[in-house]
Amino acid sequence: MSLPQSQPNSPLAGLSDPRLVRSFSYVDGKWTGGSEGETLAVTDPASGAWLGEVAALTAADSAAAVDAAQSAFPVWSGLLPQERSALLRKWFRLMEENREDLARLMVLEEGKPLSEALGEIDYAASFLEFYAEEAKRPNIEGVTSHLPDAEMELWREPVGVVACITPWNFPSAMLTRKAGAALAAGCTVVAHPSHETPFSALALAELAERAGLPAGVVNVVTGRASTVVPPWTEEPRVRALSFTGSTEVGRLLYRESAQTVKRLVLELGGHAPFIVFADADLDEAVAEGIKAKFATSGQDCLGANRFYVEKPIYEAFCARFADATAELTVGCGMDDPDIGPLINAGAVAKQEEHVADALDLEARLLTGGTRHDAGALFYRPTVLADVPDGAKIMQEETFGPVAAITPFETEEEVIRRANATEYGLVAYLHTRAPRRIYRVARALQFGMVAVNRTKVTGAPIPFGGYKQSGLGREGARLGMEAFTEVKYVCRDWA
Repeated sequence: MSLPQSQPNSPLAGLSDPRLVRSFSYVDGKWTGGSEGETLAVTDPASGAWLGEVAALTAADSAAAVDAAQSAFPVWSGLLPQERSALLRKWFRLMEENREDLARLMVLEEGKPLSEALGEIDYAASFLEFYAEEAKRPNIEGVTSHLPDAEMELWREPVGVVACITPWNFPSAMLTRKAGAALAAGCTVVAHPSHETPFSALALAELAERAGLPAGVVNVVTGRASTVVPPWTEEPRVRALSFTGSTEVGRLLYRESAQTVKRLVLELGGHAPFIVFADADLDEAVAEGIKAKFATSGQDCLGANRFYVEKPIYEAFCARFADATAELTVGCGMDDPDIGPLINAGAVAKQEEHVADALDLEARLLTGGTRHDAGALFYRPTVLADVPDGAKIMQEETFGPVAAITPFETEEEVIRRANATEYGLVAYLHTRAPRRIYRVARALQFGMVAVNRTKVTGAPIPFGGYKQSGLGREGARLGMEAFTEVKYVCRDWA
């Protein structure tokens, strides 16, 4: 199997450093095409153009990656925390140095607008920088003894091999957020990127190798998830599994991991409410609503899906929001539009299904509502008003550029409607009343609440949700907890 950079017709050939384009998996410090040499094609969602092929490893190959990670574990966990920190920092610096190439690669395989891709590379690199510092702070706690002549300590030790399964919509940041925490804790990693966006993960593996991470510490296994992942869920030596993706797949991994009682970190679906009270700054609420809905072309688990607007300002909000949406640009990610392509045909079909269902239930179409002529995977940014709670878009995660707006009358009503979902990742709240901010933020059953703003994420904060939006937290020091065991040591000095 030839490397994509050897194909002159691939847009990937335009990177400044062609060595970042890898088509082989990275296992035990070696680039491998797998035992059977099968491949998977990767295409540009904006144009449908062929980008290249990556290795489709077998179940046996995937199991071999666990062998490599297990063999490397004593070496990696045995390093001084300062040594692990230095290697993570080198990886971080290499990401900074290759920022433009990494972003371009992401645009081509995922479709994300260029400015958003550059932002994701910065975001992804920040996790390596953050966890490079956290690696130097092993947590040993003293315990007040309840026994005579005894000294007590609690040690945090790495669990072992960690499996990281990452999604297509944030192909760089989700890998560094998971792997950075696991590596800082002293664990080794086997990672599986989405088959739709594998090149970003392979480029990060190339930079990890350049940074000097020992063989077997980071392993990136490409192929079909149905082939690669089962050997990890069944393998008792894989002591923790971290997954970002749909709630449906998260439930499956939960069941499959039960037999080996793994530590689980599951960052699953979102169905975010965006609540606007009549006392809010209307211009600010509209501007922040556009950000919350249309970032990553709406393909974001943090994306606002359900807009609840208090009746006195409902029509004004709808009109301004629709006008702002109609002005959004649509096009190829390298042209840096506001809206890029959706990831595949199924995603486009879901937008059409949700819009048609809402209109059948007498919602109003304010703008958009059809495919865009930029290409087969483009959908016009769309605004629906008067959407009833029974519509599919109010029950399911749309994961695309369609906003559904509905009015409310009382605080108690909107809290009840916002919480009436199996999801609980993030909620957005716009009001200027301090007491209301406190009451509503406390009442919302979501792991994160953004008040009068949209951006709340970053390496220092614990990312995660309530209910079926997942288990555990990623980022912050809490992001390392699932990858450590607590050992209690009691010493008798008598």
